[in-house]
Amino acid sequence: MDSSLLPFFSPKGVVVIGATTSPEKLGYGVARNLIASGYRGAIHFVSQKKGELFGYPLLLSLSEVPDPVDLAILIVPTQSTPRMIEDCAKRGIKAAIIVSAGFREVGAEGAALEQECVKIANKFGVRLLGPNCIGTIDTHLPLDTTFLQPPMPTAGGIGFISHSGAFAAAIVDWAREQGFGFSQIVSLGNQADVNETDVLPEVAEDEHTRIIALYMESVSNGIKFVQAAKEVTQLKPVIALKVGRFDAGQKAAASHTGAMAGSEEAFNAAFEKAGVLRADTAEQMFDWARALENCPLPSGKNMAILTNAGGPGVIAADSLETNGLLLSQLAESTLKILATTLPPSASFHNPVDMLASASPATYAACLKLLLHDENVDGVMVILPPPPMFKAEEVAEKIVEVIRQFTKPVVIALMGSTLVEKAGGVFQRANIPTYPFPERAASALGVLAKRAEYLGRVRKANDQVEPSSILRPSASVLHPPSSPEELISAYGIPTAPIKLARNENEAFEIANELGFPLVMKIASPDILHKSDVGGVMLNIQDKKSLQSAYTQIVKRIERLVPPARIDGVHLQRQIPEGQEVIIGMVRDPLFGPLMMFGSGGIEVEGLKDVAFALAPLNQAEAESMMRRTWAGIKLKGFRSIPPVDQASVIDVLIKLSQLAMENETIAEIEINPLRVLSKGAFALDVRMKML
Repeated sequence: MDSSLLPFFSPKGVVVIGATTSPEKLGYGVARNLIASGYRGAIHFVSQKKGELFGYPLLLSLSEVPDPVDLAILIVPTQSTPRMIEDCAKRGIKAAIIVSAGFREVGAEGAALEQECVKIANKFGVRLLGPNCIGTIDTHLPLDTTFLQPPMPTAGGIGFISHSGAFAAAIVDWAREQGFGFSQIVSLGNQADVNETDVLPEVAEDEHTRIIALYMESVSNGIKFVQAAKEVTQLKPVIALKVGRFDAGQKAAASHTGAMAGSEEAFNAAFEKAGVLRADTAEQMFDWARALENCPLPSGKNMAILTNAGGPGVIAADSLETNGLLLSQLAESTLKILATTLPPSASFHNPVDMLASASPATYAACLKLLLHDENVDGVMVILPPPPMFKAEEVAEKIVEVIRQFTKPVVIALMGSTLVEKAGGVFQRANIPTYPFPERAASALGVLAKRAEYLGRVRKANDQVEPSSILRPSASVLHPPSSPEELISAYGIPTAPIKLARNENEAFEIANELGFPLVMKIASPDILHKSDVGGVMLNIQDKKSLQSAYTQIVKRIERLVPPARIDGVHLQRQIPEGQEVIIGMVRDPLFGPLMMFGSGGIEVEGLKDVAFALAPLNQAEAESMMRRTWAGIKLKGFRSIPPVDQASVIDVLIKLSQLAMENETIAEIEINPLRVLSKGAFALDVRMKML
């Protein structure tokens, strides 16, 4: 653990600066919770008036506070905060939680005051949590530095990090009714100093934390966050709810890649790279957290459904598929026993519908059969109120069976008052329940995603990536004479392209390159040449070359009169193949963001693209390709012949390395990359510098 952050998580002594005997004030609430939590370290109160609070003396200054004390909770007027941080430093306190609001969140004046706090803290080596935060909770230590209404949350295995104090407070209250608890809660507030990237590994290190939920409004340092999260997720799952999905403005971009790569694509790519599971809603985040906290991971995606009602079974089947899961094909031996166990009108095939008459013993027997089946990786049990039995009796039998296996089982417990006691049975057994099959299916889906991610991590750790990337000399790269020269230096095949400023130069270049040729207008003012007739194909001889030159120049002069024409680019025509786009845009938060998708003129029409953060390894490049139609059809589809997929992967990896090593490139794009039965060629390369 970072020693400078240790006092936030395991303090030897805590001082509340701004404690008060007035029950309506925050200083009272913090003092009350600190004592009520059962914190076993030293507790000190500093107040404006002498007296006593909860049996502890109210001191008038920090200098009166005895040892040990290494964490201060500041509930003081905003203007007094900088001086109080300095006082903490002089007393030897190097960690402070600033509860007070009125800083950056209220405008320029507050932002200046916040910066003053940071400046003083940096000068004296004090770490700050907040300002404008509710503090921290550790249910196992125990420790509660917040002013939230008691009681403290139930002890559990979910570590919760939140940018919003109000959201954290609401979740704590909601969780009590939902029947789950927390290991640690950290409210970050304005993150003037300590941020989500600092806290994430510290919470992960806690022995009681099994899974981390993260409510994010932004990221302080994207590259550092991905590095930290990637290390954490290999040990414990992390779920993020990132809000603020939609950008109000459009950013100017020089390429298709830049035009399509928004902050959402970058965050998705960052989470994918780091192994962070992105939830769409708060409810989903904690649905997932409960499953990951309490369920074993499946060894595959084949799931079974056990129900006493047909309708919910059909809903469940649809929902499993929506979440990337499959319905298990039950083994013949399983089907035979089900046929002898259930009434003739029951459905023995998955979903297994036992009918409304299913007893607790029937539920247990059928669940045991499904979990024994080698074709089944996990089970969703659907339990609406049974007409003839008590739901809690069914629940007790189900719990007995679940405890005998190491496969995940989630419960869709449908209803309200009639299943309330059954909910208590499952809750006491730490078996997650969901009110509808859709949410239960989502929980099973996240278990499969987590298992798949850990499998990829193990595979990647076992493999040594081939070092096939050329390392160009500095003289080649700084500066390159053309984008084509730059990518060629990294071993990406190009079709040589040359500028002809007039017809005579065009003839000379044609003799050098040979026919057939492609001619493209050379103009810094024309981004998409084919849109204005600035590309001519299949030029076979000198006569057609002369004609093409005249036509293309006159056409551009007519259609785009303000454009500066430098001449034409000539390029040897490459045989027909499939065309894809490969690009990079440098994201301000996360660095190089790679794109792959349908190329040529299809790119913006189809919007068939996938993004990933550089640098790419082979598995990541393959994953990008699998997520697009462009990547799927490289294997061949109906009348489309297959082409060289390996060469595309090679280009993706090399371009990502180029992006990592050339930080002055803002955007670079190969469109199209023409993929042949053997090899691939970059036909057009565009680049924008920072």
